[in-house]
Amino acid sequence: MKAINRIIDRARARPGRVVLCEGDDPRVLQAALRATREGTAHILLVGERQRITQLAEDEAIDLGGMTLIDPADSPLAAGYAETLFRLREKKGMTLAQAQQEVLKPLGFANMMVRAGDADGSVAGAVHTTADVVRTAIQVIGTDPSFKLVSSFFLMMMCEPFHSLKGGLIFSDCGLVVEPNAEELSEIAMAAADSARTLLGEEPRVAMLSFSTSGSAKHAAVDKVTAAAERVKAMRPGLAIDGDVQLDAAIVAEIANRKLPESQVKGKANVLIFPNLEAGNIGYKLAERVGGAVAIGPLLQGLAKPANDLSRGCSSEDVFHVIAVTVVQAHEVAAKAGG
Repeated sequence: MKAINRIIDRARARPGRVVLCEGDDPRVLQAALRATREGTAHILLVGERQRITQLAEDEAIDLGGMTLIDPADSPLAAGYAETLFRLREKKGMTLAQAQQEVLKPLGFANMMVRAGDADGSVAGAVHTTADVVRTAIQVIGTDPSFKLVSSFFLMMMCEPFHSLKGGLIFSDCGLVVEPNAEELSEIAMAAADSARTLLGEEPRVAMLSFSTSGSAKHAAVDKVTAAAERVKAMRPGLAIDGDVQLDAAIVAEIANRKLPESQVKGKANVLIFPNLEAGNIGYKLAERVGGAVAIGPLLQGLAKPANDLSRGCSSEDVFHVIAVTVVQAHEVAAKAGG
């Protein structure tokens, strides 16, 4: 899996501080151990100290090299509560509620990222996607460049039987249910940035549909076409096709026949699905039938990295997301001039 290996190598070259708020889960601790031993990240474990240390003892996991923080006795908690209260006061949050929120590992971890005490967070092995995403949006906030937070999967096609080799970005496959044209264009631009950051390639975006260049007439096609036109207007240098069927997006010979004026030319590395239903089905087909490795769901459109996990994740999945989070943090620092 060359694409994920390149991401891991980049993380090792400049490891960032990744906060994990589910250290009482053995999969998370195993991933934290690997990330520490391999120098991929500086791991900050947030949670109840006794539970984490007991689990580490039970699992024979050495916590050396990691920082363990219990919100209940952390000197950072009071300041975080005050910041959260100011941030959410207009939404009806009281200081007492803010104080309770930062005692929760998920809330405390996101406050660490907001405050610059961590470079990114990873959660979702235990917490639901709804909790992870809501807390990240409320605490870390959205990137000013985007109007919404969306998700993507990094799909690895590296088996000998794969005719299409390397990494692909699939978006949105886990968050925005029925995007309108403007929202779909925002997802496409965010996914293009994700491809540039994680794949190290110039993005080639395909706005997927059951139509290619107007071959079908339907409101669903109109939405995809409008989204593609908005992206072209806002990112004139970006290679993008839309509306386009999947075969014309990834097979050069078919693209030449169906879409001779294509900018992507059948070599898309970013696939934008028209809605969550299509995206979720699409990535699972690629994973379960096509033998691709799916890393994610990862979040895009946030001011700083905060990534979600599937609750069915393995320790290797967690490790991969830690590495992705570090590389995303590199991009945030670069934009900030750091």
